[in-house]
Amino acid sequence: MTDTEGDCAEWSFPAVPGSVRSARHAVRDALHQWGFDATVGDVAVLLVSELVTNSLRHASGPIGVRLRWPHPDGEGPEPGAEARGLLVEVSDPVPDPPTERTAGPEDEGGRGLQLVACSARRWGTRRGNGGKTVWFELPLPG
Repeated sequence: MTDTEGDCAEWSFPAVPGSVRSARHAVRDALHQWGFDATVGDVAVLLVSELVTNSLRHASGPIGVRLRWPHPDGEGPEPGAEARGLLVEVSDPVPDPPTERTAGPEDEGGRGLQLVACSARRWGTRRGNGGKTVWFELPLPG
């Protein structure tokens, strides 16, 4: 973990195949340490795995993963957005946003963003100085 400050955890992974597993374990461990419900943790781990895999396929530089909860009003993934819940961000150095596509029944890939769209309360992308970030928000129980 490169950074941890109570309600925030952040990691940087190299663009190598083993980073998907490392990201899953890091996210699961952080959410367990924070006392998250296993259901929320399982969904977050699945979606992080999909997004890190997407980054790995297209980026040659580091892949960043950041968790924040609960993120207060006005500090959502979009400037001025009201947001509460678990915010998860996956960043890479490729500036082009990911393309959501429809995967056929026999396709081996193409379902990552569909899973994010179906499982998250909301999600999106934003460009940064050194690439892009794909983010999603999961509601917290209670």
